[in-house]
Amino acid sequence: MRTYLVVIDESPEAQIALRFAARRAVKTGGGVEILVMIPKPDFVQWGGVMATIEEEARQRAEALVAGAAGTLIQESGLKPTITVREGDGPKIIRELIAANPEIAALVLGAATGGKPGALVTHFTGGDMAALPIPLMIIPGSLDREAIDRLS
Repeated sequence: MRTYLVVIDESPEAQIALRFAARRAVKTGGGVEILVMIPKPDFVQWGGVMATIEEEARQRAEALVAGAAGTLIQESGLKPTITVREGDGPKIIRELIAANPEIAALVLGAATGGKPGALVTHFTGGDMAALPIPLMIIPGSLDREAIDRLS
């Protein structure tokens, strides 16, 4: 089954990328894998404080992915695969793609203004040629109707 890998965070453009991927998956008989990444926290000298910081980050990520999955199920009927990982974004994405041959495309959302996000910058740079799948960058300025028309 063709699977669209979508990296989400709390940004509006991530929600646009998720909607696009879901619509494509429905039209192609595929699925969606949602990836939420937890950044590695800066080292804190006291172990209890560090554990609290890590737990709060994990809870935020789980709440984010639960909301995104709920929206996806409600709007498209698709039940996504959900992955929550901690660490370096590009490395995690490459590992997921290597581990799952059904991932057919990486879908990222582009900000409506300013500099591109870290993942868009990374994968549109020198690492793009090493991706074994297409990269889809969905403009954050698209509204729901445009996404529905284009997907």
